[in-house]
Amino acid sequence: MTDTTTTAGPAKPGGIGRIVGASLIGTTIEWYDFFLYGSAAALVFNTLFFPTSDPLVGTLIAFVTYAIGFVARPLGGLVFGHYGDRVGRKKLLVISLLMMGGATFAMGLLPTYGTIGVGAPILLTVLRLVQGFALGGEWGGAVLIVSEHGGDKHRGFWASWPQAGAPGGNLLATGVLALLAAVQSNEAFLSWGWRIPFLLSGVLVVIGLWIRISVSESPVFLAAKAKADAEAAAARESGVAVKETAPVVEVFRRSWREVLAAIGTRFGENVSYYLLTSFLLVYVTTHLGLPRSTALNAVLIGSAVHFVTIPLWGALSDRIGRRPVTLIGSVGMAGWAFVFFALLDSRSFMVITLSVTAGLLLHGAMYGPQAAFISEMFDTKVRYSGASMGSQLASIVAGALAPIIAVQLLKDFGSSVPLSVYLCAAALVTTVTVVVIRETRGRDLTRDQAGAGRAAAATTTRAEGASVGVADRA
Repeated sequence: MTDTTTTAGPAKPGGIGRIVGASLIGTTIEWYDFFLYGSAAALVFNTLFFPTSDPLVGTLIAFVTYAIGFVARPLGGLVFGHYGDRVGRKKLLVISLLMMGGATFAMGLLPTYGTIGVGAPILLTVLRLVQGFALGGEWGGAVLIVSEHGGDKHRGFWASWPQAGAPGGNLLATGVLALLAAVQSNEAFLSWGWRIPFLLSGVLVVIGLWIRISVSESPVFLAAKAKADAEAAAARESGVAVKETAPVVEVFRRSWREVLAAIGTRFGENVSYYLLTSFLLVYVTTHLGLPRSTALNAVLIGSAVHFVTIPLWGALSDRIGRRPVTLIGSVGMAGWAFVFFALLDSRSFMVITLSVTAGLLLHGAMYGPQAAFISEMFDTKVRYSGASMGSQLASIVAGALAPIIAVQLLKDFGSSVPLSVYLCAAALVTTVTVVVIRETRGRDLTRDQAGAGRAAAATTTRAEGASVGVADRA
């Protein structure tokens, strides 16, 4: 990285718009790939790759492989975060897109259990691991390249657009599946129709890759890299040995509290999202016995509202703070948990759609400010690693387990009450976390908080030493 003339100032309006557009399209494509698996796990993988006599057992096994993708995400966050903090955000975003798209396209070509037996679920699981690894590096890079291009005043709004890629991807995945379910018979869909959305990923990746290559590297990263290189060069000229610490080691040494804060902030948001989308498909089709199209269309409408409102929540966080907006979502979700499943049990399409849409609206209040909130917790030289590790560790303990726990609770109790309690408890974890952590709105991302803290401590120590010396002389 040799560009030492780049400053850390905010991008021009046209520039930030291009950066946001590239991040949004890229994250939409990657989330499309990731959520497509979740929808397929609920609808077709249980019979095509994990056939059993009990539909819920087959679905449970399918969701276990779904969870494996989450287990790979922290490893992806670790690797992508390390190199993203060393060589830049842009290069790693291109690699993550290629890995995710390639794995998803390959899923569309897989033979099923009926063709090659146990080899089919094994291959599916391997590709799911690749998906999770790629997504683990995607989120941190996408939100950081936007956060570090924009100024402090409107960071919540700009950084929320990559967040909208999640419902955008879910909207796209669910929309394609809903369209196929509407125009195909169930037999045709199970035979070959399910492959179409996976193969479509190849086209989407080419589009996303072309857009991502056109964006510029983060000016905040370039400035920090130039400063670090200059300091290292000066140290070498002075004969001082320069020892570099891996960013992930530095994160857990200096910023472990921020990692825990990121996990807690994401916990309720993660659990609620996967219950409101992926598990909903199981609940409506298997438990309530309603058509697949009922669940898919309800998620489709809810995701459209979700997509539009996430940037509005991000903009509100620029005005009143990240914490108050996140608390609106977490406290609201804790209460809505007991309404949500009761409305689903009505078996009315309109009521189910209302329930999902309201739930996703509350989820957006947690999710919209989250990109800026977590980005502002970490210093530049460890920001990719810190943001990725915090968010992806939360994905294991929250998002990965949510559908599995929910299916098991439904299987054991046959009632929605334990599901409501589980969702409420998850939302309260985020509520407590956000109450105890500090507000980050308006933080200057070019300022090294840890370095400033050490400098302040050193200044205090020198002042105390001088005071003791004066006292001794007196």
